[in-house]
Amino acid sequence: MTRILHLKSSLMGKESYSIKLGNAIVEHIQNKYPENQLEELDLVETEMPHLSPAVLRTFFTPADQLTEREKESISLSDQLVNQLMSADNIVIGAPLINFTIHSSLKAWIDHITRAGITFGYGEDGRPVGKVTGKKVYIAMSSGGVYSEGPGIANDFVVPYLKAFLGFLGMTDVTVIRAEGLKVPGLKEYALENAIESIRVD
Repeated sequence: MTRILHLKSSLMGKESYSIKLGNAIVEHIQNKYPENQLEELDLVETEMPHLSPAVLRTFFTPADQLTEREKESISLSDQLVNQLMSADNIVIGAPLINFTIHSSLKAWIDHITRAGITFGYGEDGRPVGKVTGKKVYIAMSSGGVYSEGPGIANDFVVPYLKAFLGFLGMTDVTVIRAEGLKVPGLKEYALENAIESIRVD
C-alpha cells in the first residue's frame, strides 16, 4: 500500500494551476501504484493556523509535563506530523505568490518542524533529518518564468522548499513547473507541457 499526501496552498480553488498540476502528479502515482491511499489537505480552505507562542512552548515541554490544555493545543501539530510520517509520496502544491510560498504552506511547515521528532542533532552538532524514505513532488505554478533567465533570482519557492525538505531528511525531490501562465505564447500550453513532463519513479 502506497500512501500519498497531497498538500494544496492555492487561493484559486478549482481554477488553480498548482492544484490541477498536483492532481495530475497524484494520478501518475496512482497509476504506478494501484494499491494506494490518498490524503488531501487544503491548507487554505482549512485555514491552517499560524504557529502561536503557546503552541511553540509545548514543542519544548516533555510530554508527561503537558497540561490538558497544552495537549489540546499541540494536537494539530501532532496530527500533521503523523500524517507526514505515514506518507510515502508527498505532493506539495506551491504557487509562487509575491516571489515565495503562500503563508498557509509556511504555517504547515512551522507545525511539522519539531526538534527531536522530525529533526535532531548528531554528535557533531549538525542537524539530522528524521523524515526519511519519502518521495516528494513540488507542483509549482507561476505567472512568469522562474526556472531560467532573470527570473531565477526571484524564485524563493523551490530553493526554500528544497532547503527545508532537506533539513527534515527529504532529499528525493522532483520539481514540476507550470510557468509562464501570464506570458502570451507560453500560457496557452504551460499546464499541458508541465503535465506531459511528469515522471514518477
